[in-house]
Amino acid sequence: MNKTLQHRTLSSAIADQMRQAILNGTHPAGTQLRQDALAEAYGTSRIPVREALFQLEAEGLVRIVPHKGAIVSELSLDEINDVFDLRRILEPRMLAQSIPAFEAEDFAAVGTVHARFEAAIASHDVSHWGALNAEFHLALYARARQPRTLAIVTSLLQTSDRYTRVQLSTTTSMGRAEREHADLIALCRRGDIDAACRFLCDHIETVRGDLLTVIGGLRAER
Repeated sequence: MNKTLQHRTLSSAIADQMRQAILNGTHPAGTQLRQDALAEAYGTSRIPVREALFQLEAEGLVRIVPHKGAIVSELSLDEINDVFDLRRILEPRMLAQSIPAFEAEDFAAVGTVHARFEAAIASHDVSHWGALNAEFHLALYARARQPRTLAIVTSLLQTSDRYTRVQLSTTTSMGRAEREHADLIALCRRGDIDAACRFLCDHIETVRGDLLTVIGGLRAER
């Protein structure tokens, strides 16, 4: 393996670990991420750490600030609205094409993910909430023949991971998310695609509203 490939592989692994540390709150918003300390912690040089930080910057999880280095990004209201506006446009389009092609095994797969999501909520397994929410939505779009849209939506859901954990921080939001996922599955099983797409739009908008309320409360406490 050449050195360039080694660095890319290592930087990806470091980025994965740092991403999880940011998403689970180990590195809260505003935390300065020092390259030398991270390199020592990961037992590597600063090169793959720097590449990992650039990757996280591209994902919006960190900001590279002159003379300060990498800082964990604050929860951005502009980004939230941008992400959820795009989700409302793209996801119903994928759902409308996917569900008519669904077979029994597809619904079984969605049901399995939903059950895992419920279990994670019940056990307060915060580290998996965002990933399972994304997995649930992507399972519904599995039969859509829209590869470019799928890539965009996958990226949006990955960005939403951090926000989903914040949004589900209240008991009310947890219960609503479980109910709405179950209701969405039921509409899809009935083949009522128009109603399912409208419901999906409303679900995405409800999540946005919950999230903005929670963030507003957090900022008011400061």
